[in-house]
Order: sequence, then structure tokens, then C-alpha cells
Amino acid sequence: MSDEPEAARTLVVTRVFDAPSRLVFLAHSKPEHVIRWFGPVGWPLTMCEMDFRVGGRFRFAMTGESGVQNPPFGGEYLEIVPDRRIVYDNAFEAPGSPLMVTALDFDEVDGKTTLTMTTVFESQAMHDEYVGVGMEDGINSGLDQLAEVVAALKAV
Repeated sequence: MSDEPEAARTLVVTRVFDAPSRLVFLAHSKPEHVIRWFGPVGWPLTMCEMDFRVGGRFRFAMTGESGVQNPPFGGEYLEIVPDRRIVYDNAFEAPGSPLMVTALDFDEVDGKTTLTMTTVFESQAMHDEYVGVGMEDGINSGLDQLAEVVAALKAV
């Protein structure tokens, strides 16, 4: 990672779900749920491989409206605390692709869960590039879909 200040390399997105943390966490931990919400609308996951355990790896790819699959990306699960926290690293598979580390914190109060997603990029330039191409909007679009998945899990 860079010696640049972490704040300049960090993106934080927060969302409140009307569901207990166990359901929001569940929607992150099983490929059959992740494939239903991950990524922006119009860019569904067309590859979703997950070995959800510390040291396990994941591999995803999205396909755009043109039908062309984007290059795969993935990483390693670094920390998993059931119903509370997931930390993973993430990069595109191309050699030399820069790395980011994401922490997902699930905080439940009165049956509602605040999900805080903190992504620290390898450099400020990487942060600025990803934010500049709409990463935050894409995350929020995915979280809109996650809300639907969580609501369906809650209804079961």
C-alpha cells in the first residue's frame, strides 16, 4: 500500500437495512444470494465463485448490456466474524492490477442493520480513478438490489 494518507485513499459507503444483521451477512456469504445483487443494475454477475472462509478466495465477473463479460476480479477473505464483519482484498486478475482492501461492518440496532463498507485503495490515484468512473454509484445500485434480496430473505 501507498505511504499516502489513508483518508485520501478511502471510500466509505453506508446503508441501513430493515433486517437483522444475520440476514444482511447471509446475503454476502452465499453465492446464490450474491449473484442476485452484486454490482450495478445492468451489470449482473455472470461468474460467482466463492470459498467463504478466512483464507478462501472469491472470483467474480460482470457482463454489461453489450453482452461482453468484463475481466474477472477477485481476492481473498482476510477476516470473517459471523453477522458482524467481513474483510477481503480485491483486484482484477490482470498482472500488476492494483489492490484494494474492503471491510464490511454489520451493526444491528433494534432489528435494523447499518452496513458500512470501507474500501482502502492502493493509492490516491487508484481511488480517484475508481470514484471518477462511478464506483460509488455502482455500489449504491448493488445495495439497492441487496435490499430486495434481504427483504426476500426476511419474508421466508
